[in-house]
Amino acid sequence: MWVPPSDEEIATLLRESKTVAIVGASDNPERPVYGVSEWLLDHSHFQIFFVNPRLEKLFGHEVYPSIADIPEWVDIVDVFRKVSDVPTVLDEAIAVKAKTLWLQLGLQDDVSANRAVKNGLHVVQNRCLKVDYNSLLL
Repeated sequence: MWVPPSDEEIATLLRESKTVAIVGASDNPERPVYGVSEWLLDHSHFQIFFVNPRLEKLFGHEVYPSIADIPEWVDIVDVFRKVSDVPTVLDEAIAVKAKTLWLQLGLQDDVSANRAVKNGLHVVQNRCLKVDYNSLLL
């Protein structure tokens, strides 16, 4: 059963993670994912991978059509999609053996969170990766 992680647990996850797949990446500066992505590229230690089947490049980086297409192992799958898309993203995260499923602010899916935990993933819901990185690590 999923239990919200403490700030200390989140800080450890962030510190120990090296790669982040941002699912739902966008080239629209008006979208929150754009600002979060740009900030993480500039201020975090993460290697960032963007996922969106409709884009080819973002911030000069290749954009992948799916998590499975990323050529590196993914630690955190950061989801900027609607809640109804979370089960499909979780399937991909499980398939690539990601360590953490992170649902951005406004996203909570306890059914998927419980399934993720049963499959060995850490889960963070309804929190912003940028905000937590900034407040817990910097």
